[in-house]
Amino acid sequence: MSRHPLQRVASPSRSLSALIHLLGMASFMASFSYLRLFPRELHLGFGGEFKFLTIIGLGLALVTFAVGLLADLTLNPSLFRIKNVLSVCSAPLAVLISTLYWGICAINKNLVVPPDMAIPVLPDVGFHAMPAVMLTLDLMLLSPPWTVRGYGAMTISMTIAFLYWGWVELCFSKNGWYPYPIFEILNTWQRVLLFTFSALLMTGSTMALKWVYGKINGIDKFKNDALHPLKDE
Repeated sequence: MSRHPLQRVASPSRSLSALIHLLGMASFMASFSYLRLFPRELHLGFGGEFKFLTIIGLGLALVTFAVGLLADLTLNPSLFRIKNVLSVCSAPLAVLISTLYWGICAINKNLVVPPDMAIPVLPDVGFHAMPAVMLTLDLMLLSPPWTVRGYGAMTISMTIAFLYWGWVELCFSKNGWYPYPIFEILNTWQRVLLFTFSALLMTGSTMALKWVYGKINGIDKFKNDALHPLKDE
């Protein structure tokens, strides 16, 4: 299968592309293994580990890279297209999770991690940085350019944000507690603002990734699209 003319590295392929996807999967699976080896009380109850946006993002990253690796091994263009569709959701979500987590931690880590639930640095990086790093690498080197524009990115982001809010509230109705301490101190309208802000930040992540893609690959159109996301074609 020939690569897209604007794509940096041949993908799907059984060489570098397969290696990157394999390394990413190894990292993501190691994080899931950590959850099994060191279970925490917050991981119990309705929803399990998937009460956490971090784990949802990690799972989506794992699925994206698993499909990518299958495309590499089989050289199947349909699987490659599926991987690229998944990437439009998983990559901005991973960047959002990293931005929110490390940003809030810089202010007060207890807002996202209870003091008695802190984890060592290496698994912390595995959960909250590696998905964003690996998915960004996949986008920049192994993917054709995204065609999603501002309104499309905002629709995807708003849908994910408010679906997650609904899921969090469902888990709360079953468990009686929220997965993140910050939710405990916010009222309903403050949560609306938080999830709206998160959706806008994820939209910004999508446009930022698109701009970086254009910068790295020397495509002015994609840089302009990212800087003017709501402008008509």
